[in-house]
Amino acid sequence: MGARSSINGYLDDFLRRGRETAYVQRRGLRTERWSYRRVAETAFRTARELEARGVSKGERVMLWGANSAEWVAAFFGCALRGAVVVPLDVESAPDFVARVRAQVGARLTFAGSDVPRQPDALALEDLALTVAHHSAAPYDSVETAPEDLLEIIYTSGTTDEPRGVTLAHRNFLANLAPLEEEIARFLRWERLVHPLRFLNLVPLSHVFGQFMGIFVPQLLGGEVHFQDSLNPSEVVETVRRRRVSVVVAVPRLLETLREYVERQEEASGARDFAGRVERAARLSPWRRWWEFRRAHRRFGLKFWAFVTGGATLPEETEKFWRRLGFAVLQGYGMTETASLIAVNHPFKSGRGSVGRTLPGQEIKLGEGGEILVRGANVSPGYWAGGVRPIADADGWLRTGDLGEMDAEGNIFFKGRRKDVIVTDAGLNIHPEDLEAALARQTEVRLCTVVRVEGVRGDEPLAVLILKDEKADAARAVERANEGLARHQQIRRWAVWPEQDFPRTPTRKVRKRDVVARLKADGVIDGEDAGANAFAGGASRPAGRGLEPVISSLVTRHSSLPLDSSAKLSTDLKLDSLARVELLSAIEDRYQIELDEAAFTAATTVGDIEKIVREGAAASDAPARYPYPRWAQRPPFTWLRLALLYAVVLPITSILCWVRVRGREQVEAARGPVLFVSNHVTFVDHALILSALPGRFRRRFAIAQEGERLRWWRRAPAGTPPLRRLRWLAQYFLVVLFFNTFSLPQKSGFRRSFAYAGESVDRGFNLLVFPEGTRTDDGALKPFMGGTGILATKLGVPVVPVRIEGLFELKRRGRKFFAPPGSVTVTFGEAVKFAPTDDPADAARELERRVAAL
Repeated sequence: MGARSSINGYLDDFLRRGRETAYVQRRGLRTERWSYRRVAETAFRTARELEARGVSKGERVMLWGANSAEWVAAFFGCALRGAVVVPLDVESAPDFVARVRAQVGARLTFAGSDVPRQPDALALEDLALTVAHHSAAPYDSVETAPEDLLEIIYTSGTTDEPRGVTLAHRNFLANLAPLEEEIARFLRWERLVHPLRFLNLVPLSHVFGQFMGIFVPQLLGGEVHFQDSLNPSEVVETVRRRRVSVVVAVPRLLETLREYVERQEEASGARDFAGRVERAARLSPWRRWWEFRRAHRRFGLKFWAFVTGGATLPEETEKFWRRLGFAVLQGYGMTETASLIAVNHPFKSGRGSVGRTLPGQEIKLGEGGEILVRGANVSPGYWAGGVRPIADADGWLRTGDLGEMDAEGNIFFKGRRKDVIVTDAGLNIHPEDLEAALARQTEVRLCTVVRVEGVRGDEPLAVLILKDEKADAARAVERANEGLARHQQIRRWAVWPEQDFPRTPTRKVRKRDVVARLKADGVIDGEDAGANAFAGGASRPAGRGLEPVISSLVTRHSSLPLDSSAKLSTDLKLDSLARVELLSAIEDRYQIELDEAAFTAATTVGDIEKIVREGAAASDAPARYPYPRWAQRPPFTWLRLALLYAVVLPITSILCWVRVRGREQVEAARGPVLFVSNHVTFVDHALILSALPGRFRRRFAIAQEGERLRWWRRAPAGTPPLRRLRWLAQYFLVVLFFNTFSLPQKSGFRRSFAYAGESVDRGFNLLVFPEGTRTDDGALKPFMGGTGILATKLGVPVVPVRIEGLFELKRRGRKFFAPPGSVTVTFGEAVKFAPTDDPADAARELERRVAAL
């Protein structure tokens, strides 16, 4: 453990690293960076806030929210104060959270905006502002001993009877000390690639997520990047664009990324890719890198390793990534051992092994090959109003897992001993929790939950015995799901044809016999398993797996019940942006990539279900709109500035010398600004540029119809060569002169909004024409909803702009040499929207403001 007696000692390292970036995260459409010093100072302020609120040593504080720098600061703030952190997964069901709160007697709650609103909770996103009035000087932490509790973690699945694992400071230090010692040997080499960037896709509410999101990266002075989306294409793009070195993820994501790479290789015409991967086992590391250089370019040349945990990584997936030339590090552990028991060495890993035992721990194999562990990392016990020990009298913890060890001490995980369903995302599902939720439903007389193999791994199947033939099994399952966490959702169920289940002499259900009977009846075979086993011959419910995803969105837009034939637009009343939101939710849930163009107004719930059930994208090569990042980098920014003053502004002043009103409104704005204007002609953007103060026009990006830019950039097949060349030249000139980017009319909104956020992060002001098309009668057209998303998620002032007099010239056919003062550009008062504001309301408000100018 070295000289440290608590994890608070790591904050000294945070202060020493000062302004180096510790965390990079998304806030709306923007990217936010937190330095090590800022994290430490916010933690000190948070500790003082807890002290001011009367939180004492040993009292419990709940921490419920998505990964963020504020989460880390709150965690350390509690540790400094001596409070016991109770972290909760962002997907935890509210009823489960309420039971945990009652069980631990929580004194205070930190909650994120992505969880149900909690009374009297401190908002995580506003933490820095909330505690800003306190001193940022180092906080004299409450005297902390290694045996003092640091946190209570409620493991996945314990919904009916929450069970919290207590972890003391010594548990973390026992695992961190040997890692720190080993890392120190390689720090001199780390300078060559500094900073190491970690993309952490594991929740901080899990111990593995804390190790790889808080502690290990700071030992290397690394940056931790947080991202909500698990869509494989977005993960790969983030790795490449942010120059990530290491991806931290559960095994399921590595399998998903493998499928993505295989699809991309197939789409690019690669020959015998699977055969090349197989033959790569005989190649040296450098030869592998060269053989699969295209895959390495896809991830970026700085990326080199995956770190995975939380579940067992399939051997074939591990082989795949190693043969492509990437390192794969996996460990073995559990919450009760502060995440780690064994870990692979990045340069000495055994194939198929989860690594060797960490120094300071002991491992032995008990009866039946069960893994037993003893050491300072073992939890003091479970929380039950106090700590109830979990180790035996000799200090041995029975893990309930089966394993083997070779002569070199490598551990090979062989599976779980207990009847726990482990999902493909590495989360545990306890059948007892699901059975308890089902048993509470009035339609259900008896029930059991068994493990079956789904399309993407093990999943639960609920087997029901109903009280009468008229009982609605689908409704019973739906209500049961309302009290379960997302990963626990029951998506498959069957009705048992007899009055009781097969049982043991002690009256326990023989689940193996239940599964055998269902297989014999064809209930759990085939992709439509279970369709013939619903009560009373009832039809298959809409979206068996999609229902929770769609319901959560639809209920905000429509009160209509779900049905497979329901159309997203006409029946469920989802506009284009709501469909994009639904698409994103489905992609993240199932980790597949879908083409936005497939989500047309005619797409039904059944169509989407079919796409997901088949496990493939509607199109693996969706049409891409151009987002020319090169236009926002030197030397093109220098060339654009020269062209602006030498060509654009002189010509614009000759063609139309505009009268400017409200210029002082722009001058008063600070930072990047979003300008929204009515749209009259193709020269609107040049007129607005000529009316702006210099500091705004010099860094300016303009949203343009994405379909038109894509047409110019990549002309469709059959376009004559000269026309193709002319359009290509037109594209490059427009982008070079005006720094335009795509804002599509029908699909592709997510990438467009993300690019707008990147542009603002680089210091560019944005111009958007919210009508989406030029006026044909001089009247203002309704603003598109995407404008509201930009206004609420960019976090910048929004300035309404009105062009007047130009339509009259257009109607008279006058395109050149307009009389001075005949055209007016008016700037309105800047307005700023909160991220929580409704985008539709924001769009309507901006439309009103532009109309009122």
